[in-house]
Amino acid sequence: MNISWYGHSCFQCQFNINGENVSFVVDPYNPNIGLKMPSLNADFALVTHQHEDHNYVEALKLTGEKTVIDSPGEYEIKNVFVQGLASFHDDNQGKDRGQNVIYKIKGEGITLAHLGDLGCDLNSEQLEALENVDILMIPVGGNYSLDAKKAAHLIKQLDPKIVIPMHYKIPGLDMDIEDLQPFAKEMGLGEYVVETSLKISASQLVNENVIVKILKPLA
Repeated sequence: MNISWYGHSCFQCQFNINGENVSFVVDPYNPNIGLKMPSLNADFALVTHQHEDHNYVEALKLTGEKTVIDSPGEYEIKNVFVQGLASFHDDNQGKDRGQNVIYKIKGEGITLAHLGDLGCDLNSEQLEALENVDILMIPVGGNYSLDAKKAAHLIKQLDPKIVIPMHYKIPGLDMDIEDLQPFAKEMGLGEYVVETSLKISASQLVNENVIVKILKPLA
């Protein structure tokens, strides 16, 4: 599969299912946050919550019938399996910033999870639902979601193969959140390589320790 990051919490992922490419986009953002949201082609879109920096599906060109998933539940699109898990945007039961949907996606023998703007600890049921996640996309910038320390703690709980940090300060982003450095320090990264995208197969997910992949924003 291929994963590209367009800044903030927006990813485009592509599976190859039985010889057919199936792509989806998670959390496209309104350009008024300071980043240029490109027009992307996809089979379907996932929206974690209805804030403008996560729900700008107008930017997407969705093939066939417009398919946008924006709520908890179980879905299947072109042999890609999606499970939406209810969670909160804050640590006050959603009273401050509302609801958030965590998405667990399975395809091509790989399981990935996008945590959206998760702002609280996960309960035992949520942790159990996210067991055996291979690739974890997790917010690390704090203020509106998990900060570096809480993100690192959750990573230890879930123990994924690969972690991709998101929702942190990058050039152009008009938002009061931390940059990547506190998270890099928490994870003991030291110097790290920034990659344009992540291309990986299930057979390559054999590492015993968590690997952090830093992606270059393509916006």
